[in-house]
Amino acid sequence: MKSMTAYASSEGTKDQLTVSVEIRSYNSKYLDISLRAPHGYLCLEDKIKSMISADIPRGRIEINLQIIDGCENAYVFDIDEPKALAYIKALSKLKTKFNINTDISLDLLVNAGGVVKSVETSKNMDKCWDSIKTCLDIALDDLNAMRKKEGDFIAKDFIDRLGFIEKSVGQIKKESENLLSHYQERLKKRINTLTQGMIDIDPARIAQEAAFLADRSDISEETVRVESHIKEFRAIMDSEESAGRKLNFLLQEFGREFNTMGSKAGNSNVSHIIVAVKSELEKIREQVQNIE
Repeated sequence: MKSMTAYASSEGTKDQLTVSVEIRSYNSKYLDISLRAPHGYLCLEDKIKSMISADIPRGRIEINLQIIDGCENAYVFDIDEPKALAYIKALSKLKTKFNINTDISLDLLVNAGGVVKSVETSKNMDKCWDSIKTCLDIALDDLNAMRKKEGDFIAKDFIDRLGFIEKSVGQIKKESENLLSHYQERLKKRINTLTQGMIDIDPARIAQEAAFLADRSDISEETVRVESHIKEFRAIMDSEESAGRKLNFLLQEFGREFNTMGSKAGNSNVSHIIVAVKSELEKIREQVQNIE
């Protein structure tokens, strides 16, 4: 079980090409990959995203790729001579008109937009991809290690809370025993209070009404399903597959069962236990949003 929140980075230099990769991952319902890369290397975007999606099924992944090419011909600049000449003529005309004696400096020409332009040079993308892939592999391994470590901490928290829920289900079952006799006594007390003992109570009718109430309040089916959900929750946690969506769905089933128990329960102790369990389920739900 892995967390969706992590950070990793890697840097390497080969054949005068220095590549650095930073990867950050966040919570997301789906896989969402965002890549920042130098302009000349955006043609490798599909390869990078395919590599990420093959390793990470879910989460927002932000990748910052930086590349420094140390080769002599890595950067080439060209001069727009007609534009430079026109610029010089315009400046010379200004000097003559306003009687300015300063020289036309190289800084003025360089700062004139478009006089000196960067020229895109052809790159050996196969060689570049080898270096990028090596850094990505290392960063992804570190990212997954951090996601796994965080997932282990969350799993331990889940185990403790599931233990509490399992124990609570046992208490609920114990508190719900002997419902028939409980309702019989309660009915007798209520009727005696209302009639003040002036009317004889038909034991058969009392038993019938008590049986009806006990049947309506029976939560044995719900407790059985909850125990099954607990086993399934643990099985999903131990699985190698992504657990987040499945656990989130299972938590909804937990909620339904305990809501039903709460509506059926005529026992204040059971109601208090259910409130405590719902609090634990909410804490688990918050953590599940961070699971891949």
